Amino acid sequence: MTSPALFEPITLRDLTIANRIWLAPMCQYSCFAGDGMPTDWHLVHLGSHATGGFGLILTEATAVVPQGRISPQDAGIWNDEQSTAWRRIVDFVHGQDSAIGVQLAHAGRKASTYSPFADEDGSVPVAEGGWVTSAPSPIAFEGYDVPTALSAAEIADLVQAFANAARRADDAGFDVVEIHAAHGYLLHEFLSPLSNQRDDQYGGDFTGRTRFLVEVVDAVRAVWPQGKPLFVRISATDWTDGGWTAQESADLASALAPHGVDLIDASTGGNVLADIPVGPGYQVEFAQSVREQSGVPTAAVGLITEPGQAEKILSSEAADAILLARAALREPAWPLRAAHELGVSRNDAPYPPQYVRGAWRDR
Repeated sequence: MTSPALFEPITLRDLTIANRIWLAPMCQYSCFAGDGMPTDWHLVHLGSHATGGFGLILTEATAVVPQGRISPQDAGIWNDEQSTAWRRIVDFVHGQDSAIGVQLAHAGRKASTYSPFADEDGSVPVAEGGWVTSAPSPIAFEGYDVPTALSAAEIADLVQAFANAARRADDAGFDVVEIHAAHGYLLHEFLSPLSNQRDDQYGGDFTGRTRFLVEVVDAVRAVWPQGKPLFVRISATDWTDGGWTAQESADLASALAPHGVDLIDASTGGNVLADIPVGPGYQVEFAQSVREQSGVPTAAVGLITEPGQAEKILSSEAADAILLARAALREPAWPLRAAHELGVSRNDAPYPPQYVRGAWRDR
């Protein structure tokens, strides 16, 4: 019997990932010491999805500088101590025959906010452990403080910070780096004319607005081993007139491929408040559009909840992999149920030896 597309391996550069079911980056807001250090929570959260059969595990948005955190409780990789702490998690995931990637991020004007666990919303005051945020232009996200505009020299420093973080990620043993250029965070803010109103080389037309991201990609690729894949997560549309568009996303993928980007993780939205038509698989069309127009592999995400639904996305060649987020929080062993529902033998399903006794019986 032909294996379901979900359980076919995929090779990107020198990395072969065992299946196409991947864990999407999801903020955990659980570095309660405020030092960016991953903790036992991250080990158990990410490790449980590795034991549950996910082929690739992606960390939450992991800040490249302290001021790049979404909240003071976010994870980071701006120092060597954090890299060492990530190594323990990476080693455990590798022990389950899963691959693991780190999402390198800077939250821009959406940084220094209260975590969802707090009783308050909006920006954290400096007096309470927050900081002054930065962005391409001094335009606030609704409900947040007005950021300062980055200078060209500050942009150059952040390009180097992304490269330094990638070098630490390699030291920690990560298999993949994903650059976060989605959801209204700093790199997305530069891409979109709704948040980027600069009149220098980092603003204006498509080339100017994409320049910062291209420079980050080049700097990361220069230090990230050539055999390891490099992903970029984008918001493929702002869902708002005058914003970033699906066509620009396809053009961006085409532009990034020669710079060493191996896959586009296609999400949407987040840069401005918008009326988004949320429904099952509502973002898949954007992954398909980028894939078809650019030839760059894509991963699809967004209310993909059922194995049959995910299998259809891959078998129709709308995307090359599936990223699960909320469904994975509900069900860390989602791939094991998918294997059963799609007729994969229990002997061929990605069970760790300790869990074989709990396997569904073959039909």
